[in-house]
Amino acid sequence: MSEPRLRILMAKAGLDGHDRGVKVVARALRDAGMEVIYTGLHQTPEQVVRAAVDEDVDAIGLSILSGAHMTIFPRILELLREQEAEDIILFGGGTIPEDDLQELKRMGVAELFTPGAYTQEIVEWVRENVGEKAAGGSAAPS
Repeated sequence: MSEPRLRILMAKAGLDGHDRGVKVVARALRDAGMEVIYTGLHQTPEQVVRAAVDEDVDAIGLSILSGAHMTIFPRILELLREQEAEDIILFGGGTIPEDDLQELKRMGVAELFTPGAYTQEIVEWVRENVGEKAAGGSAAPS
């Protein structure tokens, strides 16, 4: 029996108009055999969570370069709880200060990647953490 194919929603929330990085990561995940849904630019947290629930994804990868990370990540976590969709793993990346990285992880963001992260590192993290969850295991955030 083959391993279930991971479904990952890649999103850009807020007014951030820079999407090169999220597209590079989306392509790397796709090339690694995952099914990737990209929502496009300027999504609200509500749109991101609705798409994630509608598409029955295993994880949301959120890219934020606008500085709104301390607003958008917590809002998405809140909406996932409201939708009883906490099984959807939230990870992301962007220009996020070290102090904020730790606080976001404490809030429930599974992992955060900052500029300079290698796409292979992201692919491996998704396979190890989201893959376990999709296969019925418990994925512990690192």
